[in-house]
Amino acid sequence: MIKRLLAFLLSVSVMFTANAQTKTASANQKALTSTQAIDSVLPVRGLAIAAPSAKRLDEFVRFIEQELAPGRINLLILRVDYNYAYESHPELRDSFPLSKADVKKIVAAGKKHGIKIAPQINLLGHQSWATKTTALLRVYPEFDETPHVDTKNYTGWPNADGLYCKSYCPLHPGVHKVVFALVDEIMDAFEAEWFHAGMDEVFYIGDDKCPRCSGRDKAELFANEVTKIREHLAAKNRRLMIWGDRLIDGKTTGIGMWEASMNNTHRAIDMIPKDVFICDWHYERPDATAVYFAMKGFSVATCPWRKPELALQQVADMQRYREQATKAMKPRFEGIIATVWSGADRFLDSYYNPALEKETISDALTLKRLMQEFKKL
Repeated sequence: MIKRLLAFLLSVSVMFTANAQTKTASANQKALTSTQAIDSVLPVRGLAIAAPSAKRLDEFVRFIEQELAPGRINLLILRVDYNYAYESHPELRDSFPLSKADVKKIVAAGKKHGIKIAPQINLLGHQSWATKTTALLRVYPEFDETPHVDTKNYTGWPNADGLYCKSYCPLHPGVHKVVFALVDEIMDAFEAEWFHAGMDEVFYIGDDKCPRCSGRDKAELFANEVTKIREHLAAKNRRLMIWGDRLIDGKTTGIGMWEASMNNTHRAIDMIPKDVFICDWHYERPDATAVYFAMKGFSVATCPWRKPELALQQVADMQRYREQATKAMKPRFEGIIATVWSGADRFLDSYYNPALEKETISDALTLKRLMQEFKKL
């Protein structure tokens, strides 16, 4: 009698286990099918944002898990710059930087939810902001493309010096040894395959007073720097991402000096390797330059900011490009990457407490609207 009861209980247990396994497998299959479906519509659904401060790291990790993952985000570009405890060049660390253990928490969250992490260090341009010179040129002033321009004299834009952000000199013999050490270290820490080098809004390049760059073709200088970074990454099977504005002719298109180039760097588009991933940002109009980049042979994502309706139009445009493209061009239209420029900590405030942080609420609202749209795909 006891043996029969045990046999019956065992059979019931096996049946429930099998049913549970079937339900789990079915749920996993549905999730996989859903992911495959959205990937076929918009392969890249990203967010570009500054890395958080160490004190709000755990909150940022929860944001990844509770907001970005359910919102179908699969790429996170993190502007790290000098907010990391570099061992190769500790003199370039920000105050209270992220530790390797902090970074590993972000890495773990990304892996858990299938979110690729692409760390960013601004290379070439954006070596200062307003009156502040950032770590590289502050510690190594000899790398400065325009040492005769003092950031302390910044009076807003425009100004007599044409100062927006400083650049390092791409022909200085010592600059790449330093910046590539940082790139290698941060890529190892994030266990990353993609690296974002920034390279947007480069106004200082080939300066007439630079003893190395004076008189040189600005397009060639820009292209050579992109290529040098790309080749350094490719040696370890890593891929380069950059913003696309310096590769667009600002005068011919009428787009102007911010979202395109007015200092002739645009010709570099025909001089750089085709495997560079272009992040094509437009914030005031849905300029269709993604088509231009795709026709030139580049993978491209459109990058909106702070205008929800414009961002939704850019999603629709990217879907249309993919639907109507030739077989050769379709894969180059990669998707959408939302951008945030307020800093991660301040963005978290506006995302969760919009009444307290009204100045940046449009950033958060745009991301929320985009993620709602991604869920529909």
